[in-house]
Amino acid sequence: MNAKAIVVTSGKGGVGKTTTTANVGAALAKLGEKVCVIDTDVGLRNLDVVMGLEGRVVYDLIDVFEGRCKLRQALIRDKRVESLYLLAASQTKDKSALSEARMQETVKLLIEDEGFDRVVIDSPAGIESGFQTAASAATGALVVVNPEVSSVRDADRIIGLLEAREITEVRLIINRLRPAMVKRGDMLEVDDVLEILGVKLIGIVPEDERILVSTNVGNPASLEDGATKVSAGGAFRDIARRLRGEDVAYPDLDAPTGVFAGLRRLFGGR
Repeated sequence: MNAKAIVVTSGKGGVGKTTTTANVGAALAKLGEKVCVIDTDVGLRNLDVVMGLEGRVVYDLIDVFEGRCKLRQALIRDKRVESLYLLAASQTKDKSALSEARMQETVKLLIEDEGFDRVVIDSPAGIESGFQTAASAATGALVVVNPEVSSVRDADRIIGLLEAREITEVRLIINRLRPAMVKRGDMLEVDDVLEILGVKLIGIVPEDERILVSTNVGNPASLEDGATKVSAGGAFRDIARRLRGEDVAYPDLDAPTGVFAGLRRLFGGR
C-alpha cells in the first residue's frame, strides 16, 4: 500500500480496531519505518493503554488542534521501538472539538515536517463526526471485520463511505477468525466475506487469547519475539510486511459448507 496516512475503521465497535492500530503500527516501526499512531476516539481513548503509554500522556490531539502545544510536544516516543510514536486522544473533551481541517493539517505536518513514513489513524466506532475526522486525512484504509453477519454488514456501509471520500486504497483485515468454526460452517468463510465486501484482503488474524493479555499489559503482540504465523502477533507482522509491498503467504484454511451458504443474498454486493 502506497498510502502514507491510513485510517483503521470498521463501522461497529468491538471488532479490534485499536488493537490492530497498535500492532500494525508497532510492526511497521519494527520493520524500520518512522510511524505515528493517532487516537481520534475523543473522550474514550484507549490506544495509549493498549500501547502501555498511558502514564506518559501530557498533551493530546485536541491540545494540538486548539494551539495549547506544538505538535512535537504532544508526540510520545515508544521506548521499545524508537521510530514509533503516539498522538493520544483527549480524555476530557467531546467530539465537537474535532476538526477535519485541523486533522488534515496535523497529518500533513507529521509527514512533511516531522518525516514520518506512515501515520496510522485509529477511528472511533460509528460513522459520525469521529469517523469523518479520522478519514478526512487518510489516503488509505484498513477495514477491520469479524467473520460474522453484523460486522460484515457494518463494514459494507463503511466501505461505501470510504469510496465516497475517494479513498481508493482500501484493504480488509479479517480479525478473530476461528478455523475450527469455519470448518464446521459455524463462522463465515474468508471467500464469502471477500465477495460480499468487494475489497482486497491484507490480513487474516486468528482468535488468540494472547492478544487479550498483551493489551492488558500494554505490550503489542507484534513486538513479541515468540510471535508466529499461527498467532495474532505473527499475523499483524505479516500485515505490516504486506503494507510495505512484500509478498507474504496467507494461512491455509479449508473451505467450509454450512449454515452460511447463500449468505451473499443478504447483501447487495459491490
